[in-house]
Amino acid sequence: MSTLESYLEGAWRAGGGEGVPVADAVTGEIVTRVSGEGLDLAAAVAYARGTGLAALGELTFPQRAAALKAAALALQERRQELYELSARAGATRRDAQVDVDGGIGTALVYASLARKGLPDHTLIVEDDPIPLGRGGTFAGRHVLTTPRGLSLQINAFNFPVWGMLEKLAPALLAGLPAIVKPATPTAYIAAHAVRIIADALPPGAIQLVAGSVPGLFDLLGGQDHIGFTGSAATAARLRSDPAVTRRSARFNAEADSLNCSVLGPDAVPGEPEFDLFADALVTEMTVKAGQKCTAIRRAFVPAQLIDAVAEAIAARLAKVVVGAPGAEGVTMGALVGQAQRRDVRAAVARLASAGTVVFGDAQTVEVVGADPERGAFLSPLLLRVDDTVHPEPHEIEAFGPVSTLMPYSGVAELNDLIARGEGSLAGSVVSYDADFVRKVVLGAAAHHGRLLVLDRDSAGESTGHGTPMPQLVHGGPGRAGGGEEEGGLRAVHAHLQRTALQGSPATLDSILK
Repeated sequence: MSTLESYLEGAWRAGGGEGVPVADAVTGEIVTRVSGEGLDLAAAVAYARGTGLAALGELTFPQRAAALKAAALALQERRQELYELSARAGATRRDAQVDVDGGIGTALVYASLARKGLPDHTLIVEDDPIPLGRGGTFAGRHVLTTPRGLSLQINAFNFPVWGMLEKLAPALLAGLPAIVKPATPTAYIAAHAVRIIADALPPGAIQLVAGSVPGLFDLLGGQDHIGFTGSAATAARLRSDPAVTRRSARFNAEADSLNCSVLGPDAVPGEPEFDLFADALVTEMTVKAGQKCTAIRRAFVPAQLIDAVAEAIAARLAKVVVGAPGAEGVTMGALVGQAQRRDVRAAVARLASAGTVVFGDAQTVEVVGADPERGAFLSPLLLRVDDTVHPEPHEIEAFGPVSTLMPYSGVAELNDLIARGEGSLAGSVVSYDADFVRKVVLGAAAHHGRLLVLDRDSAGESTGHGTPMPQLVHGGPGRAGGGEEEGGLRAVHAHLQRTALQGSPATLDSILK
């Protein structure tokens, strides 16, 4: 089996050694091997700072947007290839569309935002002259310019296309060349996407390194931007690297979190919001087999409704068909690999020690079109913890098709339970009671990067609990990493250097023309 090639200095080259085997999530067969051994990362950094920075620096914001659009359209033309590769990672067609089409859509949104909202220039002037003296001869202005560095983008396994493009788009618009480090289990999907877009982008604008990157952080400093998506533990380790703590490289983390959804007391069986809550929870448990950083891990319901909610969710989960992507009737695929399944099973065992399993079996599952042991299949699992004193549901994340129901008896207790997650990417409140919604949102906002209010009025157009939108910020406080991605042009600005200029108004005008 060949080793997956990295794209460095404008060429595809393979690392040495045996590498790490990556198995097909459905069949267990080896897809490729991933190795960064022997790759010249110092040369890649120099190429980004030299060739890539220069090539992007010659383009204005609209010209960069045009290149980004061309790359997105190239992906759109060949997305079927990415769907097929995604199936090997356990993704159904619906899962693959979330990743591939979502990534393409994100890149196109950024291209459009840049064309409409950024100047035909290579810098941004943020404000009019600010008088700093009485005579009008001394003033100040703020400008945003491109740092003289690169953007290192470290991505998670669950969204190899969308996760890459959400970081790549604002970096390229800002004029920063990117070195993409995909997660090993799905690096072959990200690498294929780079093969498709590389020719549409200026030379040096994108490089990809598959495998480990020893010593790469030693090459980074205050002109560089590091974007990370993954576990909170890894984020903490990277944040403590001297590249960040001593040399002040910009570091942005988006980490997995214990996201929650809240059912309002008004949403009793028979009300639209009851069904909206149940449907949303099942969707978040089963799309990408629950391997989403925004998935609902904690479902808070009024104590008097928890039996009805448990019954409704279990009935819906009973209709989920687990199996090989593309097999007839299959609605949920596999986890990304056997190691991931072992991790989820271990987490479920710890969660179950605090409560009961309402639906599913962590050890066995009926599978359509594949061997349940050779593939990384797992039943969707709904747990219930009635005694909310237990810390496990607020501390342990099973990164798979797993969610835990918990009761609450009032808004004060509810907001305390929400806060115990110590920071989340996304939360949702499902209720038609405006007063209840207001109290929950105002209490929970400090603990979330994004909050969705779902009711009968918004349901028809709602993009759902788990879908970040490129126009809105994506990130969260505390456990969720403390960073922000996306958010429209905010993400472009976050890659630029803000500088205050002082001088005479005429001189400032001559500099910024």
